[in-house]
Amino acid sequence: MLGRRVASLAALAAAGFAWACAPLPAPRPPGPILAQPQAQPQPYPPAQAAPTLVVQGLPLSSLSGWAEEDHRAAFDAFRTTCARTPALIAACASARQAGPLAPDAAKAWLEARFVAQPVQPDTGATGLLTGYFAPEYRARDRPDAEFSAPVRPRPADLVAGQPYRPRAEIEQTPSEALAWMRPEELFFLQIQGSGTLVFPDGRRLRAVYAADNGLPFVGVARVMRAQGLLADNQTSGEAIRGWLAAHRGPEAQAVMNANPRYIFFAVRPDDGREPAGAAGVPLPPGRAVAVDPSRHAYGELFWIEAEAPALSGAFPRYRRLVSALDTGGAIKGAVRADLYLGRGAAAGTEAGRIRHQLRMWRLVPRG
Repeated sequence: MLGRRVASLAALAAAGFAWACAPLPAPRPPGPILAQPQAQPQPYPPAQAAPTLVVQGLPLSSLSGWAEEDHRAAFDAFRTTCARTPALIAACASARQAGPLAPDAAKAWLEARFVAQPVQPDTGATGLLTGYFAPEYRARDRPDAEFSAPVRPRPADLVAGQPYRPRAEIEQTPSEALAWMRPEELFFLQIQGSGTLVFPDGRRLRAVYAADNGLPFVGVARVMRAQGLLADNQTSGEAIRGWLAAHRGPEAQAVMNANPRYIFFAVRPDDGREPAGAAGVPLPPGRAVAVDPSRHAYGELFWIEAEAPALSGAFPRYRRLVSALDTGGAIKGAVRADLYLGRGAAAGTEAGRIRHQLRMWRLVPRG
């Protein structure tokens, strides 16, 4: 760079010297003085409008299954659970001001305010949709041969953020009990994170998450498939629970111990409402998902498209608008969701059969 700049300056100097040595041209006689036209004032350019923020994304009408969506139910679920993330505060206020809408009006409202952006899966990962529910299980105040598993409160020596003892060791440790359950049903209560306990005298108590032992969740379906205990397409929740009940004792306990994660509970009166998720609002059945909070914010809206079920008896596909309102120990990754189906046995049967390939779109405001 420096050598090229010196050469250029030398050429410029030589040209200036030649110009200085050239003879001057003869002077021209003066001509008549002409009147110069007056400069006309130029108008200011028109004011430019402030640029409109354009959000890149797909129109909702282009989403597969959007035309068949229950738009009124989708709008109502958003309207009652929104304002959990700053990006949606304005849309939430507008939805709540609009109140309940007819299906066509709800569809138009959503299409006018949102576009869809695809959520990219983690490298090498396949998107996965599973399901969960709020179970109702029988319980007892005292143990017997059938109801032998204690619902344990949070231990006094558990320190948040530090690993605690694994399931197998906890099961061997005496503890006070909030109630007593069938072992396989307590195991599933821990997977779901909360549920209702029904006692012989008609009392109903809500068992809610109080703490966990800080160890990773391991799905026993994979263990049972590897050991040949259940066929690949027969590892639904109901099939696993049935096998554990039929093999209650050391054989079933060995399978459950393959999942070292353990949940401790608190109990309170059952108010009949849907449980609250990690976002702190009651979960609307079929419209709430648990997500990985390191990848998504609570309250965000998503369009899910889940197909190709791996389990027998499952619905062929799930395509709907959902809100991210919860999380779970097994929910890791960008394209990973757990769909909340509601309370009771029917919801549990459906939830236990969901294991679908998943694609997700995040809905973002247009401006």
